[in-house]
Amino acid sequence: MSELVARTGRLQQRYEDGFRLIAGCIPFKYINKKENDSDTSEKIVEVLMINSTSGPGLLFPKGGWETDETAEEAAAREAIEEAGVRGDLVHFLGFYAFKSKTLQDEFSPEGLCKAAMYALLVKEELESWPEKSSRERSWLKIPEAIQRCRHPWMREALEEGFYKWYAKKHDPNSTSD
Repeated sequence: MSELVARTGRLQQRYEDGFRLIAGCIPFKYINKKENDSDTSEKIVEVLMINSTSGPGLLFPKGGWETDETAEEAAAREAIEEAGVRGDLVHFLGFYAFKSKTLQDEFSPEGLCKAAMYALLVKEELESWPEKSSRERSWLKIPEAIQRCRHPWMREALEEGFYKWYAKKHDPNSTSD
């Protein structure tokens, strides 16, 4: 059992212009892949996805951004609660709007949500975390992660946010971060 406890309820939930505000991240790590039998290795990136508790497909950790925390704090908290990972938020990927049928309430009757998404460089994988009993972690290369995303907006965050940032960051001809 984890000593960490997941937040529940919506008493401190943030809303803006009819949107429920969400924060989340795309956890990632680097692995070294040996080239055949040589001494050289290639550094490749893998992203961490978790199973959905309500159907097929994989997700990135995300959840409500509450009034007593920043978006960054909420994203880091969700990574711990849902995926059992800690790390450094290294880049803001953008805001992604979507409609949720399950998150309709009096402040967002249409179920509109807007997610602030970040790239999280994983430094630690916890043995125990709040949602361990209902979540499984999967480390995937980006093409497979794109195929297995449950929601189109998460696929967009991965392709248009994370992958473009990652490719630019690792392009030796690029002059910006």
